[in-house]
Amino acid sequence: MDYVPNPNPMLSYTTSTATATAVATVTATNSSSTSASPSRYENQKRRDWNTFGQYLRNHRPPLSLTLCSGAHVLEFLRYLDQFGKTKVHNHPCPYFGIPNPPSACPCPLRQAWGSLDALVGRLRAAYEEHGGRPETNPFGARAVRLYLREVRDYQAKARGVSYDKKRKRPNNQKQQLQARQA
Repeated sequence: MDYVPNPNPMLSYTTSTATATAVATVTATNSSSTSASPSRYENQKRRDWNTFGQYLRNHRPPLSLTLCSGAHVLEFLRYLDQFGKTKVHNHPCPYFGIPNPPSACPCPLRQAWGSLDALVGRLRAAYEEHGGRPETNPFGARAVRLYLREVRDYQAKARGVSYDKKRKRPNNQKQQLQARQA
């Protein structure tokens, strides 16, 4: 078996010349049809995926993606909290539950629930794009969903704002049109 370097540096080495030729043809076809730059969402998803990969490599002991579980995703989300920009009041804080506090307090800055939720969504999609099976996706684990719900509820209480689920409203336009026609 001879190893031929793949012309696409993002892919690993291929095992035969025929495979390398086929990959080069597909790569050339894909690059010509997708010459436009990736969307903002795709760029963010790529950056998030690379950040998570770096986290796994720096983990002690280093983890492979196949061994990653929901618990590791929770560790990653808690690690990211230190880089947050959202003031989340603790229970003993006098401003706990007040939407717009009148002055500063020593409560920590944390990741906002919406940011974490969007991050998990992007990483969940990236995991499957990188060959992971949906049923083994650690970003879709029950523990991750429960953690996000807890963060949402706590931050809502800390700010005095509720994150009630939006309900579908009946289509008033159709009802108004029908009333006008009658």
